[in-house]
Amino acid sequence: MSDVEIGLGLQSNLSLPEYTRLATAAESYGIDVLSVFADLLFQPPLPALLEMARVTERVRLGAACWNPYSMHPYEIAGQLAALDSASGGRGYLGVARGTWLGDIGLTQPRPLAHLREAVEFVYRLLAGDGSGFRGEVFRLEPGVALRYDTHRSDPPLLIGAWGPRAVAMAGTIAQEIKIGGTANPAMLPVMRARLEPGEREAGREPGAVRIVVGAVTVVDLDGAAARRRAREEVAMYLGVVGEFDPTVEVPPELLGEIKARVAVGDHDGAGALIPDELLDLFAFSGTPEQVAAQAQRLIDAGVGRVEFGTPQGLDTLRGIELIGSRVLPALDLSPGRR
Repeated sequence: MSDVEIGLGLQSNLSLPEYTRLATAAESYGIDVLSVFADLLFQPPLPALLEMARVTERVRLGAACWNPYSMHPYEIAGQLAALDSASGGRGYLGVARGTWLGDIGLTQPRPLAHLREAVEFVYRLLAGDGSGFRGEVFRLEPGVALRYDTHRSDPPLLIGAWGPRAVAMAGTIAQEIKIGGTANPAMLPVMRARLEPGEREAGREPGAVRIVVGAVTVVDLDGAAARRRAREEVAMYLGVVGEFDPTVEVPPELLGEIKARVAVGDHDGAGALIPDELLDLFAFSGTPEQVAAQAQRLIDAGVGRVEFGTPQGLDTLRGIELIGSRVLPALDLSPGRR
């Protein structure tokens, strides 16, 4: 396997036959990882993941990400076990605190405790550890164990996070950390610095945790059309992640106007406000050559995986075909590149 992985992040709004076609195409082009988002009010990611497991043999698969507020870690463990078994050990555990949960009346207190304890809860169940667990948030009584066999006790862990404390915590336990909604190479050294205290605390070498960068992606031979679509798609996310990136100063009045237009459903108008230089920090968009150049800057900065997010193209299947046939061959993924 190369030093750098290439993944696709898919929304869970498609039909199962569509996931069959997309996964088959992605694997044929050498994509390494297929993730399905667990965003609020979209379909749960598991059916799509199981369908893609059925029609693939090599790619890794996971939800990016489940959250321990709308789903108890007992349920997360069961869904992960089903995916890992169906894929023959290609599943990964993706967890994050979640976004927009206030819209359905869920509060998110003590996010670090929720994440840390949810992970421990899941792995204790998968391992058949009957010793019990009592945390600040979650409790597993002694002697309680799953009543079925699991494929693995330790599928790799990805944590989705931006903040220094959550990232440092990820440095102690995760194999990967994902910063979603960005294509900004300047975030790589920031995340490395945030990971290092946790890595050292756990006795791990600095750099042990792979950094995953994912963002809205629209690639098309018509680069101008691709960038127009990307602006519309990224507008709703920019209001969330635009405040997290310490290397970018988004004018508050611009961010406020973008949020206001998104709130009334004017995604086209919100996207039109995003200047080119800002778009390139929060989305991959344009011709295959433009998108490859963006991805290469991240690779050169030390990313472990580039995840090209939904919708991939003006048409998703066509976007995946262009990523596979035009973007990937243009990238230098050699282990010595970094």
